[in-house]
Amino acid sequence: MLSIRVNGEERQVPTPERNLLSYLRFDLGLTGTKYGCGEGLCGACTILLDGQPLRACMTTAGSAAGGSLTTIEGLASDATLHPVQQAFVDESAMQCGYCIPGFIMTAVGLLSREAQPNTSQIREALAENMCRCGTYQRIQQAVERAAGVQRNDAHERHDSHN
Repeated sequence: MLSIRVNGEERQVPTPERNLLSYLRFDLGLTGTKYGCGEGLCGACTILLDGQPLRACMTTAGSAAGGSLTTIEGLASDATLHPVQQAFVDESAMQCGYCIPGFIMTAVGLLSREAQPNTSQIREALAENMCRCGTYQRIQQAVERAAGVQRNDAHERHDSHN
């Protein structure tokens, strides 16, 4: 049987051909990853596979086997929100909230590749995620805030080692 690491925990994949989004939501009970369009176009189902954004609705559970998945539920630690999650709260970057897990996961992936993205890079990374409420400006501000927090944290770590 195939296995996959989900939010740090090794899980069995009993049906490799099962849709990854369905596996996460219905088999594992991780309902933060949302079903949107079912065609990989809206971004509501975005998770991280080995740190990179992936549309779970377009992927089989078996094709992700052997990898490490992170869902929105796996970002916070010790009851502390991930900096991107906190930035979304601080910037009031959500209305209905349905699309927000996908935006957050996309932003986390971006910030892992590019610690200090410029506005153009942020917009490009988020361009394939849809928000029906239209909070794009606040979402962009949240990503900018998270990048600033990340920059400050890195600066503080650097100063503490000198």
